[in-house]
Amino acid sequence: MPPENMPAIGYSGRPGEVRERLDGATLVVSNPSNIRWLTGFGGSLGWVVIGPDVFTLVTDGRYRDRAEGEFAEHGIDADVVAPRTRAEVRDAVVLATMGASAVRAEADHLTHSAWSDLAGDLPLEPDGATIATLRRIKDAGEVARMTWAAEIADAALAEIAPRLGDGLTEADVRDELEHRMRRLGADGPSYATIVGTGPANAARPHHETGRRRIVEGDTVIIDVGALVDGYHSDMTRSFVVGAPSAEQQEWYELVRIAQSAGLAAVAPGVTTGQLDAACRDVLRQAGVADFFVHGTGHGVGLDIHEDPFAAAGGTMVLLEGDVVTVEPGLYRDGFGGFRIEDLVAVTASGGRPLTHLPKDSPCLPSPPTT
Repeated sequence: MPPENMPAIGYSGRPGEVRERLDGATLVVSNPSNIRWLTGFGGSLGWVVIGPDVFTLVTDGRYRDRAEGEFAEHGIDADVVAPRTRAEVRDAVVLATMGASAVRAEADHLTHSAWSDLAGDLPLEPDGATIATLRRIKDAGEVARMTWAAEIADAALAEIAPRLGDGLTEADVRDELEHRMRRLGADGPSYATIVGTGPANAARPHHETGRRRIVEGDTVIIDVGALVDGYHSDMTRSFVVGAPSAEQQEWYELVRIAQSAGLAAVAPGVTTGQLDAACRDVLRQAGVADFFVHGTGHGVGLDIHEDPFAAAGGTMVLLEGDVVTVEPGLYRDGFGGFRIEDLVAVTASGGRPLTHLPKDSPCLPSPPTT
């Protein structure tokens, strides 16, 4: 069940925020996540046209009732146009922009063919990430949903992690996690759950979960998140099945210390490069940084990967209201690997983790008490 008194998402103020940044232009929004952020509409087909005197969702007949219901729920005062065919949808988008002095569109989302088609009738200019920039700062309702999603993933992994030594396959673990997250209230998984095991699969940071059976001595990486009302969570925990070897214990401890350094670095005003360096320097001093083969983290929200991205040399500055991951890892073929990841809300005083599953040891945990 949802937490009691969960704050609402602030949809009603968002059209005004967007218009303030458009300086009199009209924006054609095609990115589904941007449409959902702006209006609350979560259907799979939609365009929004927003300008000084227009606010219209163009979808098709499948979604008219849904859109009108979601607009009413979220306090959105917008027109809904729902033709029957895709050609009519396209023409309705063009019609909604009539009279606009300037028309922008999301060039980083539209295909070349879609842009060229619209540009035949509209004086399109590329938009400079108007909505994506606003989306970075999460309001209380958004953070509440991501917190709930994180709690669901925490609880699901707490239930299944003690069973990793019971002869399960990677797919068994994935399926159990996703079933349990739904049972606990998630709409589904945030992404394809990653279960990487053993000397080869755990050495691949984004291994595609397969049918390998987990055996004694394996390192196991589980990257799991839940989806709630369109908002994602993201967490990784790593384990050893059986007693860890000296090298396994050493590498796990290095990743844990590096991740702790990254968590301590999270604060408004810190650059993404500085956040990455906080983790990477720990591993560099230990002589293993070459085995850390990806960036330290990324923003999370309506997309599982969004700004800001934390990687070496990054110059984007963390802002209060960002929600980011901190996820250093070490990987070596023939050994396996470890990654530890938490989801963190950037607050005025630093970083507040939203994921809380224990990570002090690679040993399999005891089953949760009931």
